Amino acid sequence: MTHYSIFVFSFLVIFLSSCSESVHTFSDHDTKVDLQQYKTYAWIAPGDTVLNARRKDKLFGGYIVRVSDEELSKKGMVVNTTHPDAVFMFETQVEERVEYSQTPTMSVGVGYGGPGYYVGGSVPVAGGEIKSKQVQDGMLTFTMYDTKSGDVLWTGGTSETLTNSDDVEEVIKKAVKQIFFKFPIRHKTK
Repeated sequence: MTHYSIFVFSFLVIFLSSCSESVHTFSDHDTKVDLQQYKTYAWIAPGDTVLNARRKDKLFGGYIVRVSDEELSKKGMVVNTTHPDAVFMFETQVEERVEYSQTPTMSVGVGYGGPGYYVGGSVPVAGGEIKSKQVQDGMLTFTMYDTKSGDVLWTGGTSETLTNSDDVEEVIKKAVKQIFFKFPIRHKTK
């Protein structure tokens, strides 16, 4: 492999790994419980509702509920605020961090070869700069509880690395769809 081929290969590996999205979706439920018996649901707020109303990450709470209602409706679930079979609670979390990356270095080499000896050298001429950018790790989780026993029936969630240029509503919509895609209940819809 030539130096140029190694440089191109290294650049592609670094470029492709920096472009990959870091989205992780999970779903877990109690396998001993027949979830098909749950047909109606309602929403509850996590913890102290007065405190939660003031948190910055709850600004999109109404939107999360609306998009979730659409997805649950596709699964055949129906909202019933007076006597639901189950209740759902969602939680959001956003953590800011700094992400670092290094640009690839490019070297220029000079060499001379002859019978029995070789002279050469290479010197870096560009790149190798450390760059930083502010990113946020966002997490959205849902928990489904039995209204009679209070037992946790199902938990699903996703985490994703966000940037300031992301459309928050689109990110939420995509995350909710991914989470409820793994939701193990499916009733016939009319």
